[in-house]
Amino acid sequence: MIGLVAATAAGSAAAQRLADAWPDRTRRYDEGPVRTAVARAFADCDQLVCFLAAGATVRLVAPLLRDKAADPGVVCVDEAGRFAVALLGGHGGGANDLAAEVAGLLGDGCTPVVTTATDAVGIPGLDSVGWPVEGAVAAVTRAVLDGDPVALRADATWPLPTLPPHVGVRGVATDVRLYVTDRRLPLAAREAVLRPPSLAVGVGASRGVAGDEVLGLIHDALDGAGLSPRSVAALATVDAKAGEPGLLAAADRLGVPLRTFPAAELAAVDVPTPSAAPLAAVGTPSVAEAAALTAAGPGAELLVRKRKSTPADRPAMATCAVARRRPRGRLAVVGLGPGARDLLTPRARTELRRASVVVGLDQYVAQIRDLLRPGTRVLESGLGAEEERARTAVAEARAGHAVALVGSGDAGVYAMASPALAEAGADIDVAGVPGVTAALAAAALLGAPLGHDHVSVSLSDLHTPWEVIERRVRAAAEADLVVTFYNPRSRARRRQLPEALALLAKHRVPGTPVGVVRNASRPDEHVLLTTLAELDPETVDMMTVVTVGNSATREIAGRMVTPRGYRWQT
Repeated sequence: MIGLVAATAAGSAAAQRLADAWPDRTRRYDEGPVRTAVARAFADCDQLVCFLAAGATVRLVAPLLRDKAADPGVVCVDEAGRFAVALLGGHGGGANDLAAEVAGLLGDGCTPVVTTATDAVGIPGLDSVGWPVEGAVAAVTRAVLDGDPVALRADATWPLPTLPPHVGVRGVATDVRLYVTDRRLPLAAREAVLRPPSLAVGVGASRGVAGDEVLGLIHDALDGAGLSPRSVAALATVDAKAGEPGLLAAADRLGVPLRTFPAAELAAVDVPTPSAAPLAAVGTPSVAEAAALTAAGPGAELLVRKRKSTPADRPAMATCAVARRRPRGRLAVVGLGPGARDLLTPRARTELRRASVVVGLDQYVAQIRDLLRPGTRVLESGLGAEEERARTAVAEARAGHAVALVGSGDAGVYAMASPALAEAGADIDVAGVPGVTAALAAAALLGAPLGHDHVSVSLSDLHTPWEVIERRVRAAAEADLVVTFYNPRSRARRRQLPEALALLAKHRVPGTPVGVVRNASRPDEHVLLTTLAELDPETVDMMTVVTVGNSATREIAGRMVTPRGYRWQT
């Protein structure tokens, strides 16, 4: 929850804009003195936005500070709404991202201000990777910022963001080290360790087991194997134990989910120490070992075999085992929108900064190259290599990297998501990042042509037989749907658009409005509103989107409008 605190009428109005935009994320703190409101919001919320002077905010927040890991992120907005300053908890509290969001909502006149050193120079902070970090974080970060050699010691390739070239340099003596491991390590004065989410703990339990017994057993098992509990990604058990309070309590205290699996699925897992007792009780000869291996996924390694808890005064009520998952790369399929920078979503920006490898069509990569961290590996290719780019992106993710596969518009609409996901298996993590599609960008320029039911059809027959495209256009025409044509015409494909328009003309009057938009949102955008009878296909190319109205679409004040069609509007 984001707490909103304001002291003046202007601040209160700005706070209300955020409250209206984020009704489920925000809470106003308006009652009583400002000092009391800030204290209440600080205690209640994960983040704060204070519409106050920076000095006043500092004085009000300072007595409330407890710990960097626990304090909420604080953003301060000035009286005129010119700046949204990430004042506290830039990484851990999410204030840096929140400042950007607040500035975006308050309008072009508001600038986000981020002073975190790593962000200022485009270097990923150790506390912004999203994994627990321990040790001399400040000393290692200072070395990274100063350009001093930093040794990188990773047990495996994990999907980290791009690090500067002096991190991980070989053959240079240095006492500054960054480890990426789930193993317990004695750390020296200038060493830190990132804890990847590499461990899954399987747990079996009797009814009524106490959370303390489960948690103590887990810690004993991890300690005995020299493993860190901060790398535990999940507890796992059989479905029959999904509601066991002791297991839920242990998962909650570890800060991880409790995953459950059917007994039949666990029974099929080959384990070293099966037992008749769980087979009789819940239908599988193994709970702890089988659940650990299943939760860890394909290629998992069992590090700790089943062991029992050891209460002094009664029989054991819990068992656990620990498995290490194979490192999983991450593939983000990112839609860049129609081209304008302000239509690139914040989530897309975040994924581009998170990636260590970016794959894409050369002209799309050129649009966002300045947003990439220095040193990001870019794999670009020309037109017509979609399948090759998809295979390359998946292969890089399988190698353990953080990959962003970029495309224009929305990645799932005639773009890279489909070929990429056809290549990707369950061995990598995949994230889809939506973008503003060409149809939506064109529609916004035309007016409201998509106000009722509509369909998009690609006229490219490079991947789809023309007979199939023709059948779909005919169906859309008979159903009286507004139709947006993608890939309408190229130098080699000149007949498809006229034939598609002829099919529509059998079910549309000649005066049906047609919108033609070229390079929507780009500097050379061109918008034409014409009719079905007057449209000249020779004016259309591959950079154009053509939207044909239905029988209800009208031109109103120079705009293309399709009524929503509700009875109360007639």
